[in-house]
Amino acid sequence: MSTGLRKSLKPERTKAVDYRTRIVDDLGAVPAADWNALAAATAGDEGTGHGSGLQPFVRHEFLAALEDTGCTGEEAGWLPRHLLVEDSEGRLRAAVPLYLKAHSWGEYVFDWAWADAYRRHGLRYYPKLLSAVPFTPVCGPRLLAADAPSRAAAAEALLGLARASELSSLHVLFPTAPEAALLEGAGMMPRTGVQFHWQNRGWSNFDDFLAALAQPKRKKIRAERRRVADAGVRIERRHGTEIRERDWAFFVRCYENTYEAHGGMPYLNRAFFEQIGSRMPEHLALVLAELDGRSVAASLLMLDRQRVYGRYWGAIAHIPCLHFELCYYQTIELALERGLPVIEGGAQGEHKMARGFEPVATRSLHWLAEPAFADAVDRFLVRETGALDAYLSELDERSPFRGEPPAASPFVQRPGAD
Repeated sequence: MSTGLRKSLKPERTKAVDYRTRIVDDLGAVPAADWNALAAATAGDEGTGHGSGLQPFVRHEFLAALEDTGCTGEEAGWLPRHLLVEDSEGRLRAAVPLYLKAHSWGEYVFDWAWADAYRRHGLRYYPKLLSAVPFTPVCGPRLLAADAPSRAAAAEALLGLARASELSSLHVLFPTAPEAALLEGAGMMPRTGVQFHWQNRGWSNFDDFLAALAQPKRKKIRAERRRVADAGVRIERRHGTEIRERDWAFFVRCYENTYEAHGGMPYLNRAFFEQIGSRMPEHLALVLAELDGRSVAASLLMLDRQRVYGRYWGAIAHIPCLHFELCYYQTIELALERGLPVIEGGAQGEHKMARGFEPVATRSLHWLAEPAFADAVDRFLVRETGALDAYLSELDERSPFRGEPPAASPFVQRPGAD
């Protein structure tokens, strides 16, 4: 696969003569401080709601760990082809986490039907060009840049690379709203999705949060927590460097068990988790459950200065309601304790509304080289958007809160917001 792909990606100078582009297939070739400085500047410049701190998933340490431990690469079908934009003096001004994909696994924005249509018409859909954080359906910066002109140059370079590549398509998944607007203006087709996020309205503790819910939801949550407590489960949260080697070993056992139970293969491995544990511990929290002195379940959370991200969970014993306790209620308690405005619970999960989560719009952008298919996909996206609008309206009518929902957190964008 890789030989043809290497020939197909030939970055050139952008129209703005002050910028030059190049591609690296190993993030280790980029100084971590330079990459992270762009990520931090993007968060502050674009007002993404992640504060002045780095979002963990676009940190050099996170993306490099995926490469170092073989979670991405040719065998995984995620070939790193990161796009760099430099000024005339060779200083890094923008960067795009970019991959050549041999499939659509691990993306959480589904284009399998598009790939099948290409196949049925005798055309190749794979490989395709993808800007995303592998295996991570979290919204955040994709055009990392020192300033707005550099960001515009990155968008131009990305589209130029796709057009010159002879690949089927380019996809940018879960970008920020300003990035989405920039890429749509450059000619990419927008697509809207939905996730369920928890929003902190200034509650001082878990009971205050419960008091804001409708009575049936409040009663259900209390009953679920009581079942876990009555079963004799003891729960402990460990943060950063408190997470020990044996904790990682047990967590990975739980993580792999979850995939095995659903007939899938895990995307990540123990080496990856241990590497991020050593290189970015400030972003990690591990929730462990014990019964009769024996570890039975674990949930890994990631966090920055404004958000908690529920990422991975698993158990080696079935205990009713333990999933809700570790993945939702412990996460809400952590957000309340730290005063964090938002919890992102990952992809899918309408059932999260019963636990106080609410629908939030997500974005992706798409460009297809074949004009006839681009027109067909564009028409499909118009229909899909209409159906999604109706679905979101239905969800809003099923708010878990008493009466009118409390004012939304300023760190969460409601569906349809610019």
